[in-house]
Amino acid sequence: MLKAVLASVLKRDSAPGIHRFLNVGGGSKRVPVPAHYAHWEHVLLDVNPAGGADIVLDARKLRELPGAQFDAVYCSHNLEHYYIHEVPGVLAGFAHVLTLQGFLELRVPDLAAVMREAIRRNLDVEDALYSSPAGPISVRDVLYGFGAEIGRGNEFYAHKTGFTARSLRRILAEAGFDHVFALAEMGGFELRLAAFRGAPGANERGLLKV
Repeated sequence: MLKAVLASVLKRDSAPGIHRFLNVGGGSKRVPVPAHYAHWEHVLLDVNPAGGADIVLDARKLRELPGAQFDAVYCSHNLEHYYIHEVPGVLAGFAHVLTLQGFLELRVPDLAAVMREAIRRNLDVEDALYSSPAGPISVRDVLYGFGAEIGRGNEFYAHKTGFTARSLRRILAEAGFDHVFALAEMGGFELRLAAFRGAPGANERGLLKV
């Protein structure tokens, strides 16, 4: 397994000048990613091999991979699947695989927005917060993970922690990501942030519109 992981990661040497991003926990390359990655090399890392991941690995073990291999790490609705005490280690793994000018793009549920909406509409945990292609999403689904999938035995959907904008910015700063920018909102219950360890350059600012 380790040889396969290294072979996938070290492909960088055979494609100079090509930007590449690591999609952490994306499930499958059939799941859309932001349009600004359209011409980048897409490397999928997931703990579940069912979706055809390029690298089958738990994100808590990212530091086992060679460092400074990716220009971006894209992590959409995956960080909440780790216990809060594990999150700093996951973020350290992101920093490890990123190039010096690389950035982290995060999407997580916005628990502050969820709580505000639940109070405003007097919702119980079982009430629908919003509708999705998969069906109604309840307050409990956002807090603890998509219950329909978990009920079918897919425990990869379970949530183990959650974030507000303030708490996520704090934990990113503690991990060395000192420059954090809010990205254009996708929806009322999602946080979208781009995080850099150093000041972003003009290319990165233009790409992410920050």
